[in-house]
Amino acid sequence: MYINRGIENIIKNAINTFKVVLVTGSRQVGKSTTLEYLLSEADYEYVALDDYNELELAKRDPKLFFLNHSQKMIIDEIQYAPELFREIKLKVDQSDEYGQFILTGSQTFSLMQGVTESLAGRVAIIHMDGLSMREILQDNFHRPMIPNDEYFKANRKSISGISLWNKIHRGCLPELTKNPRIDKEQYYASYISTYIERDVRSITNVRDLSAFAQFIRVLAARVAQVVNYNEIAKEVGMNSKTIKSWISILEASGLIFLIQAFSNNRLARAIKSPVLYFADSGLVSYLLRWPSSETLMTGAMSGYILENYAVVEIIKSFHNCGVINPPLYFYRDKDQKEIDLIVESSGTLYPIEIKQSASPNKNMARHFGILEKAEGYKIGNQVILCQIDKKMYLDRNLIAYPIGEI
Repeated sequence: MYINRGIENIIKNAINTFKVVLVTGSRQVGKSTTLEYLLSEADYEYVALDDYNELELAKRDPKLFFLNHSQKMIIDEIQYAPELFREIKLKVDQSDEYGQFILTGSQTFSLMQGVTESLAGRVAIIHMDGLSMREILQDNFHRPMIPNDEYFKANRKSISGISLWNKIHRGCLPELTKNPRIDKEQYYASYISTYIERDVRSITNVRDLSAFAQFIRVLAARVAQVVNYNEIAKEVGMNSKTIKSWISILEASGLIFLIQAFSNNRLARAIKSPVLYFADSGLVSYLLRWPSSETLMTGAMSGYILENYAVVEIIKSFHNCGVINPPLYFYRDKDQKEIDLIVESSGTLYPIEIKQSASPNKNMARHFGILEKAEGYKIGNQVILCQIDKKMYLDRNLIAYPIGEI
């Protein structure tokens, strides 16, 4: 069963307006499945560089590779053969036709160098995530989560009938969503093993793979928290320079997101380190060995896990509209005042607090006023995302909103 994806129109538009389209995203988010669905009636040849024979030829002799594949192509996992980028440039420059090559890759780290060096101006870059709740509900609302009046007036599908915590625990990967019979523990064990053995090895020279596996678990225990490189280094037994490099690998692979601190010259006491989120809450629950949605919901980290889910859903809402770098920030200062998330749009700041509570109140927004000091901005709607069933106004510009309907 195919699940329609929110990013489909972005991909189709890119194919009609660029010679090359690159769809990036971590493993198993559905890149190839979506492209095969969208292009099922088009004249594209599909080539996977997971195939050793295809890969060996692509790396050894790119010209010969394209002699064997002379029509329009979908090339899967292009990062394994960056040697193809230059030849792709030469081929697309010979024709004005759009959509000549559709590329996919799960490592933006190595992909971006080849793209910027060879295909600048010729390629549309699209980032694809695991399933969002909108996609699971087949909610046809396709706008980024900018909490303006238009967003709140939109007619949305309700999460009613779906357990939010079951969704958080199982995760967002399409195969796990479509087939409840798949054993989650076995699936994620294989997922992590494949990621470390193939992707990590090919991105950089990580010699101690067991230490890297431990490092991922240490990070999972720090979701929705400010990154402290020295503390992580001490726990893993590495130096902070190595930890920064490894975090960059996870970010480049699409496994984690880093939200940067909001900076303004009138907010001098703000902490500068980023906050870390995992792209898949199901992977977090696996890494931290939470056996069920019930134990996850009542566990010591439930607030952090819920925040992780909410922030990533917001990130997906931007990615699915073609915004690769969402304008999202957080605020935390040395006086322990904090705002979980800030959405910036057209000079307006929208502060968001994320709470596990089902009884929101105005006190939860007590730190939002800090942003009034930010020079050059105005403050828009203020939002408390929480576990309520429907939207609720707590004040004229303060809105409590269901986390499940981001």
